[in-house]
Amino acid sequence: KALSKKMVKLYKLASEQLSQQDHYVFGMRAVKSLLVMTGSLKRAEPELLEDAVLLRAMRDSNVPKFVKDDLPLFHALIKDLFPTLEVQPVAYGELQKQIEVSFNKLNLQNVPSFLTKTIQLYEVSTIRFGIMIVGPTGSGKTACFEVLRDAITELHKASPESEQYYDISLDIINPKSIDLGELYGEVNTSTQEWRDGLASKLIRRAAEDTGSERFWIVFDGPVDSLWIENMNTVLDDTMTLCLSNGQRIKHRHEMK
Repeated sequence: KALSKKMVKLYKLASEQLSQQDHYVFGMRAVKSLLVMTGSLKRAEPELLEDAVLLRAMRDSNVPKFVKDDLPLFHALIKDLFPTLEVQPVAYGELQKQIEVSFNKLNLQNVPSFLTKTIQLYEVSTIRFGIMIVGPTGSGKTACFEVLRDAITELHKASPESEQYYDISLDIINPKSIDLGELYGEVNTSTQEWRDGLASKLIRRAAEDTGSERFWIVFDGPVDSLWIENMNTVLDDTMTLCLSNGQRIKHRHEMK
């Protein structure tokens, strides 16, 4: 009960004191993600105190989405709520080393802040089904998930028996380069036949796959209300793409 009050207090203070950003969410969805991460951390390390588990989940689930200027204030809020508790950063030994190898492989510079963002993307991918990477043009959004995909795939090749790493099939779509009918599908007005769009075809293929391969379907382009509207039911708890012909494609947890 005491920890739940601290969790609510943190989100209340964060919503009041941090800067106003379009991608900041402190409602029930944020609470659910925090609880999911807390549960997975507790199952992975049952010997940890519940205070330490919650503190680490608060940090790991929120820090990746904050802009640089908000980080000191957020850390100060956590310090006020847990004044006597210190939690060390998680060590990602082999993953961090492989990410650095992938930097060289993809001809990218090993910049510490970029390495941190890539690890944060991995952390978020373990608890969220849908992820949005935001930032200005040329800030490394595409390179971030390409490096992570390469690193995870290479680690899986080195240790095929490990459940932590896996093969990833990556499909990239620019949603603004085609119209909605070509993206999600449409009915041919002459023949009245349904034709899948590019996104619905890729999602259907991934949903019907029964193998162990993971599927990342990336919409790499500007977000607007036209194409993102169809993704509402995909990104919520139903994880279902609803098409205009009434079909519903249920996503698997192996998809991102």
